[in-house]
Amino acid sequence: MSDIKQEDEILGKAYDAKLMKRLLIYIKPYKKYVVFAIVMNIFVAALGPLRPYLTKIAIDDYIANSNYNGLMMISLALFGSLILQAVVQYFLSYYTQYLGQKTLYDIRTQLFEHTHKLALKFYDRTPIGRIVTRTTNDVESLSELFSSGIVMVFSDVFIILWILSFMFFMDVSLSLVSLSVLPVLFYGTFLFRKKVRESYRDVRLHLARLNSYMQEHVTGMNIVQIFRKEKDEFKNFSKINSDHRDANIKSIFYYAIFYPSVELLSSIAIALMIWYGGGEIINGTLTLGVLFAFIQYTEMFFRPIRDLSEKYNILQTSMASSERIFKLLDNKTFIRNPENPIKLNGVKGKIEFRDVWFAYDDENYVLKNINLNINPGETVAIVGHTGAGKSTLINILTRFYDINKGSILLDGIDIRDLDKRDLRKFISVVLQDVFLFSGNIQSNISMDNDEITEEKIIQAAKTVGAEKFISNLPKRYKEEVKERGATLSVGQKQLISFARALAYDPKILILDEATSSIDTETEKIIQDAIEKLLVGRTAIVIAHRLSTVQNADKIIVLHKGEIREAGNHQELLAKRGIYYKLYQLQYKDQELLKT
Repeated sequence: MSDIKQEDEILGKAYDAKLMKRLLIYIKPYKKYVVFAIVMNIFVAALGPLRPYLTKIAIDDYIANSNYNGLMMISLALFGSLILQAVVQYFLSYYTQYLGQKTLYDIRTQLFEHTHKLALKFYDRTPIGRIVTRTTNDVESLSELFSSGIVMVFSDVFIILWILSFMFFMDVSLSLVSLSVLPVLFYGTFLFRKKVRESYRDVRLHLARLNSYMQEHVTGMNIVQIFRKEKDEFKNFSKINSDHRDANIKSIFYYAIFYPSVELLSSIAIALMIWYGGGEIINGTLTLGVLFAFIQYTEMFFRPIRDLSEKYNILQTSMASSERIFKLLDNKTFIRNPENPIKLNGVKGKIEFRDVWFAYDDENYVLKNINLNINPGETVAIVGHTGAGKSTLINILTRFYDINKGSILLDGIDIRDLDKRDLRKFISVVLQDVFLFSGNIQSNISMDNDEITEEKIIQAAKTVGAEKFISNLPKRYKEEVKERGATLSVGQKQLISFARALAYDPKILILDEATSSIDTETEKIIQDAIEKLLVGRTAIVIAHRLSTVQNADKIIVLHKGEIREAGNHQELLAKRGIYYKLYQLQYKDQELLKT
């Protein structure tokens, strides 16, 4: 929570040249649309200020002189300018939105690709909700910047320039009178930006707290309900929610003050013009058409001023979001591939750990001086107390993490000299906590790999015993699988994960507590399947249930990150060491029943 708080409190600059330069890189492929939009903005910006000038001509040249034909022509010109502005505005809006959506698509794609390259070490210390927020909320915050902010700011600027040009062209002194309120407007705008900036920071902070609290408590809803904490959590959520509401109301208050103030200044400017311009008309030095045009210009002038203030808020939001996005993109927590990886044409399955040391935080070693040889086709079981380092062995063998010292060899080649994807192509892992994706059973077994045919999927399911329950489903292999396999039992999900591992026909099979969450009947089915799976493959089996590893060729006992014992089941029992004690703990109840 503190990390989220610190990150969302820091807004950075309202405009950061370095960040903007990086953002503009995403627009570069679509620069022709940007150029088109800017040109159209310059053109359409002139059409609005043109109309008051045409109105001035209509009043002074045609209405005052009772020239009906001239009035008809100027009216048609006014109508034509409105039609032309509407058509240009349509294409302008379409292409700016197109530009914005294409740019957002590119940023999201890059973020998604980047997160897939990051090592698991990054995810160990980064909340998943924050990463999701970067690719959704923060990217969406850039939408207005790309679709209207960057390009449409030209429209506001050029509208102001065109208005000033027409005004000073018609009458300099009246222009100065109408602009006399600008110092007050500029000061008010500066104050408004400062207050809105502060309120925006508070809104972001409370929104982050709200999202974090909601995500955490929805995920842990079963714990909340079992301990009857619904009322307490509701009170906590209500407090956070009310803080978020109050922060939003505070920001709305500043808008409610600013915009009416701008309208008031506009009215004051018009009043000054009527007072000054009316006197000039009485004196015969000014025409009614000019005064009427100036009133229209004044009303038009303050509109882009308000819009520019809004663009400032868009820019500020975008700078804050882009800073967080680039912070993620700049993260280089990678498991790097070698520049010239050794190509694996085939794998026999010989694995060797040589003096391996590993720590997740580079200080506290989880594995110490690991030396282990696993021959091709051999089944090796890893046992030990919780926290002994069993799963860590799998993480470093698959290069989810890189070791600190020593080396791990696959068929005599250091795995750091291999391409990660090439290495993992020959390894299948079945975990205790099975993860299934939204889709169907077939896609979860094949992982949408086109090389894995439907026949191969069915054969894999039959081999591991999953065909029995799949055949009873209404759509069989096309049966819908919802998020995380919510509609399937733990045993069914586990069987699918076994079928998934087998479908890839791995040379090395890793079972990490793969049977610990299933019932006895399903375990028997899987044990039969495992015997078939292990034929011709190197296997590493991590298990708490010692009954599942008694037939392993070799059993390795890990204790506090070190290999303390090695041998087969009978040899380790005879030693009466750590393995013997683990065995006694698990089977003492059965032994008591026998006596």
